[in-house]
Amino acid sequence: MKIAIASGKGGTGKTFVSTNLFQIFQSSGHHTLLVDCDVECPNSLIFFKLKKISDTLVMEYRPKIDLDKCNYCGRCSDYCEYNAIFCIPELEQIRLLSNLCHGCEACAVACKQNAIKDSKTEIGKISFFTDSYNHIFIEGRMKEGKISSVPVIKSTIKEASFLSYDYMILDSSPGTSCPFIQTATRADYIIIVTEPTPFGLSDLQQAVETLDTLNKNYGVIINRAGLGNADVYDYLNKNHIPILAEIPFSKEIAHLYSEGKLAVSYIDDVNELFKGIYNNIIDNGSSIY
Repeated sequence: MKIAIASGKGGTGKTFVSTNLFQIFQSSGHHTLLVDCDVECPNSLIFFKLKKISDTLVMEYRPKIDLDKCNYCGRCSDYCEYNAIFCIPELEQIRLLSNLCHGCEACAVACKQNAIKDSKTEIGKISFFTDSYNHIFIEGRMKEGKISSVPVIKSTIKEASFLSYDYMILDSSPGTSCPFIQTATRADYIIIVTEPTPFGLSDLQQAVETLDTLNKNYGVIINRAGLGNADVYDYLNKNHIPILAEIPFSKEIAHLYSEGKLAVSYIDDVNELFKGIYNNIIDNGSSIY
């Protein structure tokens, strides 16, 4: 079972939930993988003492234009949905805008002069780590200066899926754009982490609407409960969305998090709270996806 931990906005505690829930699954005897899919800013693995095993480069198609064969007809530019090929036929000028290219190869299909050659460019890497118990951790990381994180996310989850596991915890990118969608579509169940504030409610609504469109099952964890107002609760109750847990606002939790420590290992109440989330998933796993 793949479980994505998501949030409509950054800073709600998504990585906090991902790492602590992973620890509970792992300590309960399940072969569990933690996969950091927040490839633009991965930070899940800093909470564990790990040793890197290997790296796998993520490569993406990039067209290489042969100017000796190109007749500057502009068909490749017209076919490109992302405006990544700049062509002025009258001046016999053509150029690939690499940062806009999504590697779809439409330009190669469009070209009738066989003037586009295949090439690859590095857009990120997937790193594999292990701890002292030989548990495997996976991190996707987008190369600096690249535009789209989607291919790196796809490759990271694909590589993780080749490994053996009982449960896979996917720490998703924040927000509700393409990176979030790419992780959610590959998950069996999504946990949305929100906070009881106006901004939390607004972004929660967007996440719910997106997951409903994808026809995905999900539940909500309310982090920093006790702050803000009751609007988030009213929205969840009105729409019959399950609340999996409420994590109270706590300076002790924040202090441990800032030191890179897992709260479930230090605070009994937090440990019991995450065990409740774990039990809910174990007991209802076959019915929630």
